[in-house]
Amino acid sequence: MNIGLIAHDSKKKLMQNFCIAYRGILNKNQLFATGTTGRLIEEVTNLSIHKFLTGHLGGDQQLCAQIEHNQIDLVIFLREAVNPLAHEPDSDNICKLCDMYNIPLATNLATAELLIKSLERGDMEWREIYQ
Repeated sequence: MNIGLIAHDSKKKLMQNFCIAYRGILNKNQLFATGTTGRLIEEVTNLSIHKFLTGHLGGDQQLCAQIEHNQIDLVIFLREAVNPLAHEPDSDNICKLCDMYNIPLATNLATAELLIKSLERGDMEWREIYQ
C-alpha cells in the first residue's frame, strides 16, 4: 500500500511517535510524506520515505496529485484543526480529494491507529480494486 503522511507543525512530534509505534507495519508499505515531516520521521524510525517538497513549497500539492492519480491508498494527516499556521498544508484540499477518490483518511491519532491496525489485518485489500 502507498501511505501518505502529513503533519502540521504542532503535530510533527505526535507523527514521529506514531511512526515509531507502528514502524513494523509501516515498513511493509511504501511511504510518502511532505519534506519536513518525512525527514523527521526518517530521523527517528529509519523508515524509507519518498519525500516531496516541504508543505509550504508545494509538497502538499504533490501529494494531492498522487491522490488524483490513484497512487495513494491511505492518508494520515495529523492536523492542527483550530489554528493552523498560514504556511502549513491546506487540509481542506487534501480532505476533499480523499473524499472524491475514496481514499481512507485519518486526521487525528485515534483514526490513524484504527486505519493502521486495519491495514495490518488486511482490511484494506479492497483498495486493490481501485488500482
